[in-house]
Amino acid sequence: MDEDIDTGSAHSARIYDYIIGGRDHYPADREAGDAMCREWPALPVHMRANRDFMNRAVRYLAAEAGIRQFLDVGTGIPTSPNIHEIAGSVSPDARVVYVDNDPLVLRLAEGLLDGSPAGRTAYIEADMRDPAGILAAPELRATLDLSRPVALTVIAIVHFMMDEDDAVGIVRRLLDPLPSGSHLAMSIGTAEFAPDEVGRVAREYAARGMPMRLRTFAEAEEFFACLDLVAPGIVQVHKWRPDGTGTEVIRDEDIAMYGVVARKP
Repeated sequence: MDEDIDTGSAHSARIYDYIIGGRDHYPADREAGDAMCREWPALPVHMRANRDFMNRAVRYLAAEAGIRQFLDVGTGIPTSPNIHEIAGSVSPDARVVYVDNDPLVLRLAEGLLDGSPAGRTAYIEADMRDPAGILAAPELRATLDLSRPVALTVIAIVHFMMDEDDAVGIVRRLLDPLPSGSHLAMSIGTAEFAPDEVGRVAREYAARGMPMRLRTFAEAEEFFACLDLVAPGIVQVHKWRPDGTGTEVIRDEDIAMYGVVARKP
């Protein structure tokens, strides 16, 4: 076990992995996840819907928008299928750079870094709050061609960024060097559909040192200024281009995440 991995404290990525049925978590993460599910029994439905949104968005970007390069910031545990698998199933030459600041994610991601030269996967250990460092990383420059369109994916992470972090500004700085035709795909936490339940879950996170900043629809819109929204626009994740493959009946009040894909003109 790596000495720099804090297994005694719950971590948001590992809680997520536990709740969606992954394998890479520790007792503290399971305790936290169980406590949160007691506060909001729909939390597993919500998290699975977010994961399904990511899969559909990546498939759209690869199959319909023709994107072959992906920059995924705030990767979390690389539970399968992940972006490189989904994009690679559409086009074997897809290239993916994952970014996260959790040492466990790096350890688990090492097995992903064996792609062919045509379809390469790389990993950067960095904090989203350092967009300049991410963009200057040699792993990114060796993997992605920034003269060609890139899909920036920021899934279920900005609700852990406080106002002083300037999440909107960070996303814009990550988008700035990407050329016309690039896309932004995000899921953004909100309490607008189940305020009491989501508020209780947020308190459980905060009690474990993970405060949350949940956003309104108007605040979610700020991330997409000067971008062209892909239909159906800003909607709850389960309503973004559902493909009929899900078996769960999902109620709006069971989802606390907006899902969006937008194109850079």
